[in-house]
Amino acid sequence: MGSDLKKKSVIAIVAALILISIYLAIAFSKIGGTISPWVLALGAIVALLHDLLLPMGIFVLLGKFKGVTIDAPMIAVALTILGYSVNDTVVIYDRIRENIIKKTSGSFNEIIHKSIKQVLYRSISTGFCAILMMISIYFFGGSSLKNFSLAFIIGIASGAYSSIFVASPILMLFHKK
Repeated sequence: MGSDLKKKSVIAIVAALILISIYLAIAFSKIGGTISPWVLALGAIVALLHDLLLPMGIFVLLGKFKGVTIDAPMIAVALTILGYSVNDTVVIYDRIRENIIKKTSGSFNEIIHKSIKQVLYRSISTGFCAILMMISIYFFGGSSLKNFSLAFIIGIASGAYSSIFVASPILMLFHKK
């Protein structure tokens, strides 16, 4: 990866993370006194960093052992993974907000658990269908698309996982504090 591409990629990713944080803080500012919208943004950002670092880390390892390079299309994949993953996190956060506003009975942790259960099937089925498309591109799309689709497969799987198992537990952690 060239130094210019590396610098511009870092700027693009940091700008995207900042804009996503601001959007989430504004979108969820009316969640009530239960939890700060900035904590929601923090949970999403940690999940997004997880979603970026996992595929990029795997590709760094592939670069070391198989000669795979991280190029401009891989940066496009990283930014697309950010968008895909934040969508999944927003769906879960939105359901948590709805259940808080409806004054669903139970503790905050129980509301989060119930909210995740309500959207779990949708998250898994959406991610699974997207992964099926990327698997078909990986096997039938030609050699130039293999790394591209592999990064998407890893990123989509990571995004589905992190929305449930990274972003939501951060809400629980900060709610207790």
